Amino acid sequence: MKYAVELYTLRDDIKTGEGLLAIFPKIKALGYDGVEFAGFYGLDAETIKKGLDDAGLVCVGTHTSIASFLPDKIDETIEFHKTLGTTEIGIGGAPHSTDADAEKIDLIFAWANKYGKEKGVKFYYHTHYSEFTALESGRLPIDVIKNGAYLQIDTYWSHYAGINTREFLLQNSEKLVTLHIKDGVGGGPRALGEGDNDLKTVVKTAEELGFEWLIVENDNPTPNGLADIERSMKYLRDNDLV
Repeated sequence: MKYAVELYTLRDDIKTGEGLLAIFPKIKALGYDGVEFAGFYGLDAETIKKGLDDAGLVCVGTHTSIASFLPDKIDETIEFHKTLGTTEIGIGGAPHSTDADAEKIDLIFAWANKYGKEKGVKFYYHTHYSEFTALESGRLPIDVIKNGAYLQIDTYWSHYAGINTREFLLQNSEKLVTLHIKDGVGGGPRALGEGDNDLKTVVKTAEELGFEWLIVENDNPTPNGLADIERSMKYLRDNDLV
């Protein structure tokens, strides 16, 4: 199993394009092999790709804007991501508290994935816990959204939502692109091994489903992003999960 870092975890360590490029070798030195982007800090795709190559990292996906999936932007979005070296393009979430909101997300993703199929790309939606809370109609937002979207399940937020994450992953394997491995307590994210998520089952299930990558994320790292992901990697190594 290979591990990447969701760069939202390191947002306070980055802040600028220079900071983005400077963080790559530090991530590699901690034992990670990839990154998932949460913004590009004004840099073009060629510059970012060179920085990744120089550090020995790969791009495993992105969290970008759902507006970039619309007809006037989608070709530019696909070209940018293919230059980065990924064909999996995601968002970190979108309003879904009403049936209309969830259906809008579904429609945008359904169109984007139909268009992207012949381009060889997949568009995915990153989950939190509220996608598993019933809408007024009684449906779950996740069940509406996954009609059109591929999914990136955040395995701490699914745990916090009270669902059986392993069962959900096995039942929806054809819709999954990547997984976030995350820990936490009471809705507060923590470094891996510092919370109550069943991380060993997450890794086991990912391996059974044939995933190459797991993506480490902490929404609120302490005392900073680099120290937090260093502790997460230590947990993975100490428990023979790397």
